[in-house]
Amino acid sequence: MMNLNLDLETIASEIRNFEGVTRKKPIAEIAEILKTVRSEYADCIADIGDDAAIIDIGGDDVILFAADGIWSKMLIDPWWAGYGAVLVNVNDISAMGGRPIGMVNILSTSDDQVLSEVVRGIRDGVTKFGVPMVGGHLHPDMPYTSVSVAILGIARRDAVIRSDSAQTGDSVVLAYDLDGRVGENSVYSWDSTTMKTAASVRRKFAVMQTLAERGLVTAGKDISNPGTIGTIGMLLETSKKGASIDLTAIPHPDGVDFVHWLKIYPATGYVVTTRAADADECVRIFEDAGLVAGVAGVIEDGSCLDICEGENRVTVFDFGLDAITGL
Repeated sequence: MMNLNLDLETIASEIRNFEGVTRKKPIAEIAEILKTVRSEYADCIADIGDDAAIIDIGGDDVILFAADGIWSKMLIDPWWAGYGAVLVNVNDISAMGGRPIGMVNILSTSDDQVLSEVVRGIRDGVTKFGVPMVGGHLHPDMPYTSVSVAILGIARRDAVIRSDSAQTGDSVVLAYDLDGRVGENSVYSWDSTTMKTAASVRRKFAVMQTLAERGLVTAGKDISNPGTIGTIGMLLETSKKGASIDLTAIPHPDGVDFVHWLKIYPATGYVVTTRAADADECVRIFEDAGLVAGVAGVIEDGSCLDICEGENRVTVFDFGLDAITGL
């Protein structure tokens, strides 16, 4: 741990007002509209609010089903948007301890050159992560460009990592692949995969499956567009818990502003909660897979997500009053 001499009030304000956090708020309205039909289908074990829906297919396994649309800011580089569409979807299945088995896409553009670059990015993502793109749909006459991908995965019924199951007293473990660089075309992206072998990348993405099958985590998510603190906040919302996070214990790369790092989508990054007795083993498994990990906080009763440095403590979100997704 280190003394970062942080202005906690400023950091809390920046996170609350970060676009990666605020753009999640419409999810609550969508869930409200759909609430009358969400409960009708007994085969759905979990739906809105997790990284992927959990579908009961009988037997020892469940299906994981997720989708992601690529943020328009990433389309500055169409290749990166296509590659990222694969990465973020594989991440959603990985985060829940699953094995991704196939993807489909929806592409919209009237620009042939952009289309080619997006598809090349998808191809290179499939090659890197080893998950096939098995179909999709193309709108070749749209006045805008968009990229969306949906993914299926499979997981053991008794080894699925959910985001709504953190327990009071659990340790909060953060893990990242710090061997990377800020994205050339997206200052809130961290590229830790394009320069590495497929085998190395796949080993890191499989680590959550190892943790799940060994029963070492109580809840978890991949760190996504809301950044590290925002993602912890989403986990707390669904778990109906609070937490204290020690900013000095958060792993971060040299040469990157720390507050900026808190807002970055780290490509390969996870937050998990674990029984305190299992925290060291979780850290060891993450590090054996090539990630940098550490215990950065504790789950608490209540509704507040607090950030701390030494004796200083500031509330970022009080989920009795505030919302990220509102779920």
